[in-house]
Amino acid sequence: MDNIALIVGASGISGNNLAQELLKNGWTTYGITRNSEVKLDGLKNIKADLLDLESLEKALVDLKPTHVFFTAWMRKATEAENIEVNSKMVSNLLDVLAPKKSVKHVALVTGLKHYLGPFEKYASEGFTPETPVRTEHPRLELNNFYYAQEDEIFEAAKRDGFTWSIHRAHTMIGQAVGNLMNMGTTLAVYASICKEKGTPFIWPGSEAQWNGISDVTDAKILAKQFVWAATTPEAGNEAFNIVNGDVFRWSWLWQQIAEYFGINYQGYVENNRSLEELMSDDEAIWLQIADKHQLAETQLDRLASPWHTDLDLRRPIEVMTNMAKSRKLGFNEYQDTRESFFDLFDKLKEQKIIPA
Repeated sequence: MDNIALIVGASGISGNNLAQELLKNGWTTYGITRNSEVKLDGLKNIKADLLDLESLEKALVDLKPTHVFFTAWMRKATEAENIEVNSKMVSNLLDVLAPKKSVKHVALVTGLKHYLGPFEKYASEGFTPETPVRTEHPRLELNNFYYAQEDEIFEAAKRDGFTWSIHRAHTMIGQAVGNLMNMGTTLAVYASICKEKGTPFIWPGSEAQWNGISDVTDAKILAKQFVWAATTPEAGNEAFNIVNGDVFRWSWLWQQIAEYFGINYQGYVENNRSLEELMSDDEAIWLQIADKHQLAETQLDRLASPWHTDLDLRRPIEVMTNMAKSRKLGFNEYQDTRESFFDLFDKLKEQKIIPA
């Protein structure tokens, strides 16, 4: 049987890069979104609301996917609401597909909140997880929608007989407009605003993050791990961390980003302001920049997510990720992190998202 992929969230950072990787490898690939029309040669678009069973059944009536990839989530005000909504998205889709008996593998991307806690308690003071984080670390005794999503997949796998894989990414670097967790584009927009205003590129994070070791996940390397796990029998029914494979200190990378944009920078200072505070009044200047350079997106909140970047950069601890599990099973892809950022910045310029 040919590989037929269904990607939940094909318009996002991880979903779009996964679609490109699958198409490159000859997969028949469908992308399901609520409203978006993803413009990617070869991708078959499906529009449906995952919280509406009738909408799902109608949209998928003729589709029998062999592989399902969950790369989307919905953000709510509390973790309890996040659990309710995001677990329902997973269970609804798998319930609709169950009678077709076509699904062989289901994959889910989550993140380091698996180890660091949900948004409302994320890496909070007094909570010090062991690092590097490893997949064998037990779940925290905290509500977490990642756990709820996993449990829905585990139950459906027992019922329907498919294998699964969980992919725990660190900060995702890649291009997508409107994404809720988009550090790369957020920093590119922030740097562009600093350049326009003639102000320094101010570090908004903690001392621990400035001086400590860190890593990130390029969406392209996540896509490769998705495909590897879906096609490697030994990788079935396992959870994997996924990062680029190198480590860095923000004290080095912040200077690299400033030099790319040709601006001065300021490193860590005590009692510094968060990025959300630094960018709180930048809607008007971004409108001016967009008009001046004829940019494709004038709404700052469609490009920048400073609240989420602050979650990473203001952590009171250094955090890095252990990838030994997938390495031992043969996944040996590597991505240079500076190139991840610079390649993204180049693409944003080409697409007129930021000034050239």
